[in-house]
Amino acid sequence: MMIINKKLLTPLALAALLSACATGPDAPLRIDTSYTSANQDSRALFLVLHYTVLDYEKSLKVLTSGGMVSSHYLVRDEPPTVYRLVDENRRAWHAGASFWAGHTNLNSSSIGIEIVNPGYTDTPQGRVYAPFSQKQIDEVIKLSKDIVARHNIKPERIIGHADIAPGRKQDPGPAFPWKQFADAGLIGWPDAAQVAAKIPAFTLQPPDIAWAQERLARIGYNVPRHGQPDQLTQETIVTFQMKYRPARYDGQLDAETAALLDVATTPGGMVMSGKAANGSAPQPYTSRF
Repeated sequence: MMIINKKLLTPLALAALLSACATGPDAPLRIDTSYTSANQDSRALFLVLHYTVLDYEKSLKVLTSGGMVSSHYLVRDEPPTVYRLVDENRRAWHAGASFWAGHTNLNSSSIGIEIVNPGYTDTPQGRVYAPFSQKQIDEVIKLSKDIVARHNIKPERIIGHADIAPGRKQDPGPAFPWKQFADAGLIGWPDAAQVAAKIPAFTLQPPDIAWAQERLARIGYNVPRHGQPDQLTQETIVTFQMKYRPARYDGQLDAETAALLDVATTPGGMVMSGKAANGSAPQPYTSRF
């Protein structure tokens, strides 16, 4: 049995020794981290993009004060700057009431990026959305690539606020260049050749609303499945068009929209660009939720 001369120990060493030997409810918690389970992934399953509808100063104030809204990142317009406002391990309040592919309450499972942009203005000629500067978009793409790589977020889970709340939200809007996200290898994009090939058939025989609702739901939208052309279905079509056909987003199920929907929900229809990673040709991609 080893005998310790407590007179030879410093007070700090003695305290450490005694705490190590202590047992019972008052003993310090000791956690052994020798083992790591292979059965795990990141808590961040989604990346959600927004615009702020405010200038930089007001955006920063709202997102950091007591306004009951926040995001993990804010991307300034001029000069283009990325700010981290909430640690990625904590929940930011950016998604609100939300749904995507069976998941609800996306605040708990997503990382949010707010982009400084005034949003839209209603004019006598119609609604006009403000553009994003290319330098700002470059920063958003670099930030998104970094987040996606660290959390292994799937391409079909990189979405806009409008996707998870169609009608209630419009951001990041039709001026946001989703095609650049596809070209950067972040998301899939409907194969243009397949879309063009399907347009003539849908021109001759337009699909019904029930078909559109089923396809929109397959993508991930929270759309009704009753076969009626209600407001939510139209708003969901608008949201889909803003992303994949921003030149016209009227909510009508025309032949081109139907072709885009068909290709986006057909195995091999969505193409992932390989240019950003290795310069290879685009590859077919099948979404898996």
